[in-house]
Amino acid sequence: MNDRTADLAETVTAGARQLPAHADLNLLRTFLAVYRSGSFTAAAPQLGLSQPTVTAQIRTLEQQTGRELFTRLPRGVEPTPLAHELAAQVAPPLDALAALEGGGPSAGRTAPVHLAGPSELLCVRVLPALAPLVAGGLQLRVTQGQTEPLLEEMRAGRHDLVIATRRPRGRALESVPLADEEYVLVASPAWVRRVGEHPEAGDLCAALRDVPLVTYAEDLPIARRYWRNVFGKQLTASAAVTVPNLYAVLSAVNAGAGYSVLPHSLCQEYVDAGRLVLLHEPEEPPLNTLFLVQRPGADANPDVLRVRDRLRTAAAAW
Repeated sequence: MNDRTADLAETVTAGARQLPAHADLNLLRTFLAVYRSGSFTAAAPQLGLSQPTVTAQIRTLEQQTGRELFTRLPRGVEPTPLAHELAAQVAPPLDALAALEGGGPSAGRTAPVHLAGPSELLCVRVLPALAPLVAGGLQLRVTQGQTEPLLEEMRAGRHDLVIATRRPRGRALESVPLADEEYVLVASPAWVRRVGEHPEAGDLCAALRDVPLVTYAEDLPIARRYWRNVFGKQLTASAAVTVPNLYAVLSAVNAGAGYSVLPHSLCQEYVDAGRLVLLHEPEEPPLNTLFLVQRPGADANPDVLRVRDRLRTAAAAW
């Protein structure tokens, strides 16, 4: 260990008021990995340790400090206020020490940013917005899925950022409103003409009874909400076609399978090109607020902050 490395190692423990004078650097490295990843399980492969070893090291550090550092959750852990304070004190010198040894962020690369959200939004809005950051060296790992499972995975430390279709419950996960998504009622031009020629064309709900409804779920969540908010009545139709995701819904409707309610961002290009037509243009279309959720400790990676800020800026134009 050279003089510079020794000085940094001493700085790590000397600056942390909660620690004994000669705290083990390995324990602090393990603590920081757990803090940043959100779980013992996620931290273990980063450290080259087994999960029981990580658990034992955190328990030892908690015994040394005399206080709990993490609240154990069904999936993952939540840092205590003491952990937040300790991380702020030891992260800069630990990162500098790792860089000096050839393995830290300053050595050339930060950790990949793990981002998750609805597949359609990721493809249409998110990935194009982040492309300049990727071109500049950002490492990105993207997962698609529905909000509830993704939030559970975040609590287990798997994701740094999640774009959610609802605000997460509780206080463990920090979230901010990102954008409002508008929903539209659409069909192919051929079906729109048939609806316009229907004997009950003056009553859109009645005219649509003979048109197949395409959806991604049997309980018709988006369509039912549209009917309730726009028409003030319950949707009585059942699905003619159910498919796995909204991209598949868009493909089926574009091919002439029937009608559906879709996010405007997903089908805007098709509407602009005349391949799909709006069946209805209410004064106040239904909106769903998207939230950007961040895992506690994720902002220790500067690239997480870059992605977060880029998404919030881009969302203003969505």
